[in-house]
Amino acid sequence: MNIYTHQKRGDHLKTKNIYIRDIKAGEKISTGFLLTEKNLAFSQKGAPYLNLRLKDKTGEVDGKVWENALEFNDVCKKGDIIQITARAVSYKSALQLSVLAMKQANPEEIDPADYFPSSKYDIETMYAEILEFVDKMESPCLKELVSAFLQNDETAALFKQAPAAKGFHHVYIGGLLEHTLSVTRLLKFAAGHYQGVNHDLLIAGGILHDIGKIHELSFDGVYDYTDEGRLIGHIIIGMEMVNAGIAAIKDFPEQTAMELRHLILSHHGELEFGSPKRPKTLEALIVHHIDDMDAKVNAFQEYAPAGDSEWTPFHRLLERFIYKGVKS
Repeated sequence: MNIYTHQKRGDHLKTKNIYIRDIKAGEKISTGFLLTEKNLAFSQKGAPYLNLRLKDKTGEVDGKVWENALEFNDVCKKGDIIQITARAVSYKSALQLSVLAMKQANPEEIDPADYFPSSKYDIETMYAEILEFVDKMESPCLKELVSAFLQNDETAALFKQAPAAKGFHHVYIGGLLEHTLSVTRLLKFAAGHYQGVNHDLLIAGGILHDIGKIHELSFDGVYDYTDEGRLIGHIIIGMEMVNAGIAAIKDFPEQTAMELRHLILSHHGELEFGSPKRPKTLEALIVHHIDDMDAKVNAFQEYAPAGDSEWTPFHRLLERFIYKGVKS
């Protein structure tokens, strides 16, 4: 069963009655969560305990099972929606759940919309705006290439559903589309702001730079990498997709093809960040920096774990604490 097409069962749903963003330290709760990580560990004295990562549409929180860990370890697995009873505590200025009991949630009481966050913007409206950018292209070959991707039913369906990443930015349904549209809007501004920029190449690169993520990531349940994603990665996957698209268009200009390929290959900016090439054209440089900025802005905005501190816990990928500000 595709969990995203699971039918909502009405107002009688009981699995979810409080969300992570609303939980306060000191409260005792009994509600449902998506189990995104689970591992069994042992204390210095040899006592087993469970580390859990729990998620709903408002965020993620760590959980610990200190008692009966071996018994509860067999109750569920990563990707399950579970019902837990827990005490909320504050640990290192972040919320943590001390789990007292847990079990598999009743499928008849699950509304997937409670557990899988989605873009706050309308998917079809965003997609229509992307298509408008393509309609305004003046380059026949680039317009035909990008249109072929966006008008393909299978590609469109995946593009509308995919997150932009597993855990860094735009990690929700429609996240890839939202990120792509945001990047494309900013590129349109950049194309008018800087002299000598190839407008259509910039827009085509903005729309297609992350197209490989529709096959790099698995998002039917817990977000993870596909085998293709781990072994090849979205940059090369996207490159192969674009090469196939170019090959299907008669007399596609070789120079344009080369510059578009370079833009996709270099959009991560540096070799250590996965780019086979660093940006060596104006368009590639602009796409890289706008892509990077949009991803990091979203990462800042979305990383706000529950808790009373004015600072977030240390963000491992950004390698810093983030200031949340003083609540009024």
